[in-house]
Amino acid sequence: MSGQALIALARGWIGTPYRHQASRKGAGCDCLGLIRGLWFEWHGSAPETPPPYGPDWSEIEREERLWQALARHMREVRDTPLAEGQVLLFRMREGRVAKHLGILSRGPESGAAFIHAYERHGVVESPLAAPWARRIVARFEMI
Repeated sequence: MSGQALIALARGWIGTPYRHQASRKGAGCDCLGLIRGLWFEWHGSAPETPPPYGPDWSEIEREERLWQALARHMREVRDTPLAEGQVLLFRMREGRVAKHLGILSRGPESGAAFIHAYERHGVVESPLAAPWARRIVARFEMI
């Protein structure tokens, strides 16, 4: 499936309300649930079931659990330009583990944007403005 096909699937989730630990289009999801739901739509099954998690997930142990899980199931891309359809992993605060996800929906040449589930907003398509772009710590391709 192409990056454009993944973006089309992701846009079908826009408007889904934010629900922590959920992964159901139209009913609710968080950022991980969005990626899990897209994976399920693409592959027909879930790659793995995450353990229950809270807002401080993996902070105490300082383990990059989300990054590790993504690397088990997707191809990490480095030293290449941003490309539409890439899964973006964000570190929201310096010195903390990375734990926000989105799908790049438009590349820099056309006003970069990404689709993500955001608390109090649900699934939205947001501009990938500098405050977001500088938080990207890894990019992946769904394979």
